[in-house]
Amino acid sequence: MSLMTIVSMTPLGKGESVSRHVAKVVDIIDRSGIPYVATPMRTIIEGETWDDIMEVLKNGFQAITEDCTRVSVFMKIDYRKGKSGRIKSKIDSLEEKLSRDLIRNS
Repeated sequence: MSLMTIVSMTPLGKGESVSRHVAKVVDIIDRSGIPYVATPMRTIIEGETWDDIMEVLKNGFQAITEDCTRVSVFMKIDYRKGKSGRIKSKIDSLEEKLSRDLIRNS
């Protein structure tokens, strides 16, 4: 089973750049050991159970609210029974169909 989750926790009222607050959440995700991909707008995480995902997100939320009194949270979950490793396999599938790599350095 796989729960692929896209999440964004954005503090409000903390100015134009909020990366130091967001970094706390990404650090917790990274230290959890679950697969993830950080992007400029959101982070994608993949876990085997609902509890795995929710525990990491709860810990991230608690960390960001230590310094922030208002936080906007966006989350979307895609559940698929019998599959795992979907973060990598979805990109691999697209690259195969396009016959090129999708990751670009700018």
